[in-house]
Amino acid sequence: MPLFFRKRKPSEEARKRLEYQMCLAKEAGADDILDISKCELSEIPFGAFATCKVLQKKVLIVHTNHLTSLLPKSCSLLSLATIKVLDLHNNQLAALPEDIGQLGALQVLNVERNQLTYLPRSIGNLIQLQTLNVKDNKLKELPDTVGELRSLRTLDISENEIQRLPQMLAHVRTLETLSLDASSMIHPPPEVCGAGTTAIQQFLCKESGLEYYPPSQYLLPVLEQDGAENSRDSPDGPPDRFSREEVKWQNRFSDYEKRKEQKMLEKLEFERRLDLGQREHAQLLQQSSCQKDEILQTVKEEQSRLEQGLSERQRYLDAERQRLQEQLKQTEQSIANRIQKLLQENQRQKKSAEILKSLENERIRMEQLMSITQEETENLRQREIAAAMQQMLTESCKNRLIQMAYESQRQSLVQQACSSMAEMDERFQQILSWQQMDQNKAISQILQESAMQKAAFEALQVKKDLMHRQIRNQIRLIETELLQLTQLELKRKSLDTEALQEVVSGQRRALSSLLQQLLKEKKQREEELREILTELEAKSETKQENYWLIQYQRLLNQKPLSLKLQEEGMERQLVALLVQLSAEHYLPIFAHHRISLDMLSRMSPGDLAKIGVSEAGLQHEILQRVQELLAKARIQPELEPPKGEVLGALESPTHPQEPPEPVRPSAPPAELQPQASECVVCLEREAQMVFLTCGHVCCCQQCCQPLRTCPLCRQEITQRLRIYHSS
Repeated sequence: MPLFFRKRKPSEEARKRLEYQMCLAKEAGADDILDISKCELSEIPFGAFATCKVLQKKVLIVHTNHLTSLLPKSCSLLSLATIKVLDLHNNQLAALPEDIGQLGALQVLNVERNQLTYLPRSIGNLIQLQTLNVKDNKLKELPDTVGELRSLRTLDISENEIQRLPQMLAHVRTLETLSLDASSMIHPPPEVCGAGTTAIQQFLCKESGLEYYPPSQYLLPVLEQDGAENSRDSPDGPPDRFSREEVKWQNRFSDYEKRKEQKMLEKLEFERRLDLGQREHAQLLQQSSCQKDEILQTVKEEQSRLEQGLSERQRYLDAERQRLQEQLKQTEQSIANRIQKLLQENQRQKKSAEILKSLENERIRMEQLMSITQEETENLRQREIAAAMQQMLTESCKNRLIQMAYESQRQSLVQQACSSMAEMDERFQQILSWQQMDQNKAISQILQESAMQKAAFEALQVKKDLMHRQIRNQIRLIETELLQLTQLELKRKSLDTEALQEVVSGQRRALSSLLQQLLKEKKQREEELREILTELEAKSETKQENYWLIQYQRLLNQKPLSLKLQEEGMERQLVALLVQLSAEHYLPIFAHHRISLDMLSRMSPGDLAKIGVSEAGLQHEILQRVQELLAKARIQPELEPPKGEVLGALESPTHPQEPPEPVRPSAPPAELQPQASECVVCLEREAQMVFLTCGHVCCCQQCCQPLRTCPLCRQEITQRLRIYHSS
């Protein structure tokens, strides 16, 4: 029988093999197998179909060829109606015939390793198919008609692109083995697919609402029915078989028509639902688009508002930063000017001959104090002087005891909080007992004990000493300036500014050296006063009666001779104003130039600077207070001092009149009020200690004790000075 090859001409060996297999199949006594595998065929030859039809072959093996189609032209699948095994694996088939369901006797279909992309729906008509192998193809899904394979026992769909199993597969109750790629499955989930065929069938039955039964309950009836048909399939009964086949085909055709009609109805219902779903989807898309546009517009408006607010906030922060920097520069410049003037004033005072003259006058006054005349003894106001002494001693003792109690309390809180409570109570009881001391008894005791009279005289001498008071005022000024310089340095570090760093450091070092010098001068002046007191004590050994009372009275009544002479002609209110502003050291200058309140009301800060008042803050404060006094005098004329009223010799008070505490520095009050500066170590208590030689004021008393270097500049601490802030 001639063979026709279309696409590829087989080799000679393949052609001979094909002819041999065809001849072998036609020989008498041959079995029911037609094997034309490995013949390099591009299509199955027409003679093979004829042989299968005439000889009623049951097995057709065509594997390992180059087949692209199962049926050539002018061939029909009815020629293979008796085939039970069809092996087409390892070919190039892209699709199976659409009417493959006509192979009603087919039990095994092997199309492994081909190029199939889908299976025809008519595959569900293969009701006797027991094995379906579609491994290693390009299938993406299985048709729902797979569920009609009532005899299927083995299904291999591995190495494909299938991710979902059809729900109808649950109706295949005879399935024993299902091979698939469990890791790539979506429905059923991978964990179910990995559990085996039974788990997969149980999952599909549960979703379909069916009750699962094992395949063994369905396989026996199917096999028995298949065996009965095989037993009746003998050469003696072909007519009965064909009649049964015809009836079966008619029944099957009627079932097919019913299913077709049902499928048509389902298709119409599906199209209606699909159309309705598409309309709803279109409406949802339109609504979603509108909502999306609204949301986008809202987001744009919100973003624009946020950007505008952010830009405004950034501009505000930049302006605030510039303002703070400008304010810091102005403050630094003001402090620098005050420090410069303070240094110039100190230099001027060092070079001034008036200091030497005042020291000489003080010496002369002290020598005069050492001589006591008979008239002073007779005019001694004993009880009045004793009362003043008692008040002076009480104040000194009270201040000393309060300071001791405060220091003791501070130390006890760190070292022995519990053990020192009794001692503290005893000390406070002692203070209270001294405060409640009977005044007449204290006065009589002072009149009798010269040691107490001497102590009162020593306290008044230190308090009345002009030079000692000036040194104290300068020390307080320098402490305030050092505290503000330290605060400025900390603020500059927080603002990350490095400008004027060297200038501020130089000013701080200059103030530190000046503070050390003033401390030495204060100590030297106290030693001089103690020497004068020693000389007085040596002269008092003559046992003259009421010696210390007379000296105390003379110290109360007298002032330096130069001050008396220069204060003549000055108004009483002007003197009180200068004393209130801690500027009594300018009294000789005002007396020398014969300046009055009326003259001061017409003067400017420059005029005060020309006569020697160098502090800018003090200049403005004096002029402001003078304007206030004159304004009050115009409102209440009785307060205005009469013309020509002079002080003459100032009357002596019965007790020492101290200037109001604290001593205010000679600068604008608003700028020199020291702000509360916290300790940089504990960050809780107020900074109280001045570190020398660096000049930083950054630690409290408790935290400074263990320190050997300054926490800010790391310089070695040679001396610690305590600052007492007055209220």
